[in-house]
Amino acid sequence: MIYLDANATSPVDPAVLEAMLPFLREQYANPAASYAAGRRVRRAIEQARAQVAALLGARAGEITFTSGGTEAINAVHASVRALWPEKPVLIITGTEHAAVLESARRWQAQGGEVVTAPVHPNGRVDLTALRSLLRPGVTALISIMWANNETGVLAPMHEIVALAHAAGALVHTDAVQAAGKIHLDVKATPVDFLSMSGHKMHAPKGIGALYISQRARFAPLLVGGGQESERRSGTENVPGIVALGKAAELARQHLEDGTKSKIKALRDRFEHLVHAALPGMHIHGSPAHRLSTTSSFCLPDIDAAGMLILLDQAGIACSAGSACHTGALHASPALEAMGVSARDAACTLRFSFSRFNTKADAEAAAHAVIEAAHKMREAQGCDLAVLAH
Repeated sequence: MIYLDANATSPVDPAVLEAMLPFLREQYANPAASYAAGRRVRRAIEQARAQVAALLGARAGEITFTSGGTEAINAVHASVRALWPEKPVLIITGTEHAAVLESARRWQAQGGEVVTAPVHPNGRVDLTALRSLLRPGVTALISIMWANNETGVLAPMHEIVALAHAAGALVHTDAVQAAGKIHLDVKATPVDFLSMSGHKMHAPKGIGALYISQRARFAPLLVGGGQESERRSGTENVPGIVALGKAAELARQHLEDGTKSKIKALRDRFEHLVHAALPGMHIHGSPAHRLSTTSSFCLPDIDAAGMLILLDQAGIACSAGSACHTGALHASPALEAMGVSARDAACTLRFSFSRFNTKADAEAAAHAVIEAAHKMREAQGCDLAVLAH
């Protein structure tokens, strides 16, 4: 299998696995225990906290471990709604992950108001419109993802934060896709809350983190024994936390050693080969503001569901541009918000690369896409040259 679906989940780095194994074997003590074995586990947690903080440019005390991005997002929304009841408005965009969209629906069901800021056709939020939607004393929170999971589009987060803070609103960013792939500095871009997930950056599933600025008040979603400085109760997932810390350390190293450029070269090579053979291919998202790992494109009139079957048979793992739940394709809210027609969304594929991919992977995947497109055209009784239009 050639795995090109890292935005869905990424392979666990062998070094990450090695780091967590002792905490599944001999280092099993409860980190709350006062004896030596417990203290050793506690030190491992705090080391991981420092590693995650370093990746974000944060202080260690601003990092709270969670089960993943979804929990972190829900926790922020619930906290802001509880602590600022006099400010009923939450602003999101239509391109957000389902965790934000569903949490926003609950915000509304609980008496709050949700405002959806428009995005340009390139997927970036319309800052002029956002400015007009902000209502000082009424808007509590802006919740916008830093990097889109479907298109890889990067948000103008610095500008978003400036607008929000000028209006007295807080900012949460879903950085699940951004963390470890681009340089993040929460001091230079002073978001109030940031959520991230380990399995998008070569750690296992079921572990994530929430950055809570020391400037922001926070009411915990989970209460109990007071773990995580009373911000997230429950005995810690120590193996997962250690794994996330190691993954953050490795990601920070790879951001400095040119790995990002190498991945971009693979993605660009892949897109070049596909476009050369299928010139009607249309890439979604801002070319200048896109993750180097992500390629989302439409092949007009070539059904993505059929392509997925053929690509799977060819040993290529990728995704459709529409969300897939138990084998059924549903319209993508993100592409719809960008003005992409339902027809083009149904012809969209997403390929997401990681540092474990090679040039051979990119070229083999491109040839598989081209061959599958030809087969689809032949099955539909159409001329492939239609793509040129």
